[in-house]
Amino acid sequence: MLCIFDYHTDPAFNLAAEEYVLKNFTDEVFMLWRNDNAIIVGKHQNTLAEINLDYVKEKHIKVIRRLSGGGAVFHDLGNINFTFIMNGEGEKLIDFHKYTLPILEVMQKLGIPAKFEGRNDLTIDGKKFSGNAEHVYRNRVLHHGTLLFSAVMQNLTAALNARPEKFDDKGVKSVRSRVTNISEHLKEPMDVMEFAQRVMDHIREMYPDAIAYAYTPQDIEAIENLKKEKYDTWEWNFGYSPVYNFSHFHKTEGGFIEVAMQVDKGIIAAVKFSGDFFNKSDVSEFEQMLTGRKHDQEQIRELVKNVKIDDYFVKATPDDLMEVLF
Repeated sequence: MLCIFDYHTDPAFNLAAEEYVLKNFTDEVFMLWRNDNAIIVGKHQNTLAEINLDYVKEKHIKVIRRLSGGGAVFHDLGNINFTFIMNGEGEKLIDFHKYTLPILEVMQKLGIPAKFEGRNDLTIDGKKFSGNAEHVYRNRVLHHGTLLFSAVMQNLTAALNARPEKFDDKGVKSVRSRVTNISEHLKEPMDVMEFAQRVMDHIREMYPDAIAYAYTPQDIEAIENLKKEKYDTWEWNFGYSPVYNFSHFHKTEGGFIEVAMQVDKGIIAAVKFSGDFFNKSDVSEFEQMLTGRKHDQEQIRELVKNVKIDDYFVKATPDDLMEVLF
């Protein structure tokens, strides 16, 4: 087994690294890594339905889609991520208990009564500190999990405080749980990197053939290319979302404006405005301007800069339109 203690904190790089190792290595691998502030959404989720978009923009939080299914999670430098990439056959590849057991054993060594609960969670006193997900590629499985150690909980809560009532879609919805930090339950204090080292030491004890591995310059180049081509793109992080219907309304000085949109692969396929607003020009003209564009704040804000919004919605401002559309 190769053991990788990765010190990169760019979430797009780290998720690209997982995919690169999964698909290009043949060795079994254990990885520890941390991300700077980021929301990591599940492969089958509608990204916009999972995040508090205004908060994410204000705090410059990156939003990245991962290879595995499951729900959205918040990462910061107080959160450790672990990854097993193992070889096997068929149904035997999927085993949440097997790959979370080493974490429970580390917790037991620290005197913390942690346990496996539900489908894929680790908890302390009923509060979640680790969520886990898996992805199978040929005869290899990628199992990864979060370990909340000293995460800033108010950021976690605020970043994932979405408005699901705006969306009607078939994307997998996240289930919010009560959460806790491991650091709150320690008998003796330690920092996040000391805890990470405890985890790595335990894995090295479990697997006598384990050897440390550092990415080569060729590895780094390949990971950076995958990051650029996939994990840094709007098309993967937002456009990959399932088809969804979006509806929302907002009261402006000139009256209520309501919108109904159908979005496919992140692109507005159809849009209709209604409400008790007044207009000087036919609203269908503005609807046509929106059709075929990304359901993306930056692109639509650029559009409304060059449109006389007051012609279509009397006494409404560009900011009013952004409030309606997101």
